[in-house]
Amino acid sequence: MSKASNNYKGTIEVEVQCLIPERIINLLWNKGVIIKNVRKVNISTVRFYISIRDYKHLEESAKATNSKIRITSRSGMHFIIMKVKRYLSFAAGSVLFLVLIYYMSTFIWSIEIETEKYLSPYEVRKYLMDLGVRPGIKKKDTSVARIEEEMKKREDIMWIRARVEGSKMKIKVAERKSPPIIEEDNSINNIISKMDGEVIRVYTVSGTAIVKPGDLVKKGDILINAEQGKEGATYITKAEGDVIAKTFYEFNKSIKLKGTLKEPTGNMKEERYIYIYGKKLYLKKYNNEYKNYKSIEDSGKFIKKVIYYELKEINFEKDENQVIKQSTEELKEQLIKELPIDCKILDSIINKEKIEDALNLNVIFIVEQNISLK
Repeated sequence: MSKASNNYKGTIEVEVQCLIPERIINLLWNKGVIIKNVRKVNISTVRFYISIRDYKHLEESAKATNSKIRITSRSGMHFIIMKVKRYLSFAAGSVLFLVLIYYMSTFIWSIEIETEKYLSPYEVRKYLMDLGVRPGIKKKDTSVARIEEEMKKREDIMWIRARVEGSKMKIKVAERKSPPIIEEDNSINNIISKMDGEVIRVYTVSGTAIVKPGDLVKKGDILINAEQGKEGATYITKAEGDVIAKTFYEFNKSIKLKGTLKEPTGNMKEERYIYIYGKKLYLKKYNNEYKNYKSIEDSGKFIKKVIYYELKEINFEKDENQVIKQSTEELKEQLIKELPIDCKILDSIINKEKIEDALNLNVIFIVEQNISLK
């Protein structure tokens, strides 16, 4: 075969590794394979050139001699044509991809709708579908001006804006709202006290204040009368204002100052059992090992478990002043959680009575708050 023909078919340089390299060369020669430029790399490795047409014979010989093949270089028109084909395929694929992207960009693939309170995006989307506007429609077949004009014909739409951004259509809708109906409050009521207290300050907007600072009032007493003017020239009006008063909250608490209590030792035992026909079958049983204990049951789906914690008795003695201070603070925090945010605790009155080892505590909190009930 001519040199030009060999170059067209292609030539490769291979590296063959086996125990006896001469054996694979002999096998190739026997098959009529032309080998060029044979070079020995080491005792078990040789390099040489063969035509790409004979590569299948090399693979057969390598399999027969348990050899390893590695291609080190390629040359010839065959490989040049392969590379050109690869580049052409890549270029054709890129062009096709760009053409496809451009073609897909001429469609609207999603519609984003923004509404307010009462009109739902579903209703707007349904009305758009009646106009022929839906995902997958061509941009040239869509007129945002026509959409806006048609949508404004609805009674519940005051304003609409439609815009196409890329392959997405964005629609923003402002709803038509009816003016609120204002109801005038013509009710006339006195302001009364919602609880007992001692009046501190009175603020009157309209009406006549019945009480003044220093007065003691009961729950239900009239604080501001729904009447205004002087004697002989009074008229009915709506009572408005606030009455700030001292109110009183009383708490009672009994605390043991001296005695014994039980606390965990850290020791624990487990008991495990299962129910079979209403009877307990113990897998692990507790044998009353602790004199004092508390038990917690863990009800599993199949295996039940009871944990026994050992307790020990310890003597305690509390400082009376510390107990009073701590208990008062706890009661104060409890009261703050229950009071309205605009209330203020002014003072506290503490009464105590000690009976044997127990302390009976009576705490009265003085609170400044608005007692007006409108």
